[in-house]
Amino acid sequence: MTENKAIRQEKEAVVSELKEKLLATKGAVLTNYRGLTVAMDTKMRRKLREAGIEYRVVKNTMTRIAAKDAGIDGLEQYLEGPTAIAMSAVDPVAPAKVLSDFIRENRLQALEIKAGLVEGKVVDAGGVKALATLPSREVLIATLLGTMQAPIAGFVRALNGVPSNLVYALEAIRKQKEEASA
Repeated sequence: MTENKAIRQEKEAVVSELKEKLLATKGAVLTNYRGLTVAMDTKMRRKLREAGIEYRVVKNTMTRIAAKDAGIDGLEQYLEGPTAIAMSAVDPVAPAKVLSDFIRENRLQALEIKAGLVEGKVVDAGGVKALATLPSREVLIATLLGTMQAPIAGFVRALNGVPSNLVYALEAIRKQKEEASA
């Protein structure tokens, strides 16, 4: 009886930890890893770790309970068969991008993307693939800043043009007066 109680407490701790991680994650991707070799799994885990992404195999039942407790609806339908989850607490796009790049670079058929989470909302495999094609956060910020800076730079050039044009006009008048007096 105490052994069952210990197992139950252990499972509750796992569910509680997973719930906290789901609440804290900005982006996550659920995968079916069946058929992935140990070498490929190790290589993939290294890539994910380098990007600051946590990757772990999860039990579907515990994930269902954790998702329900976290208020995440729609994840249940993707919790069939072997499931692993890649989670990032910082970048919502990073797990999708790293896994999609890994699949493409290694021409993997074995690793299947099931679904994802972005800011607590469930997206299907197509949505995860679309996320993976987005530019990085840094590129988006640089593009936004460039777009914001363009009108200001044009305005500054226009302001600089006024004195330049005045100087050209004064120079033309000077030359004209010199020619008239000569």
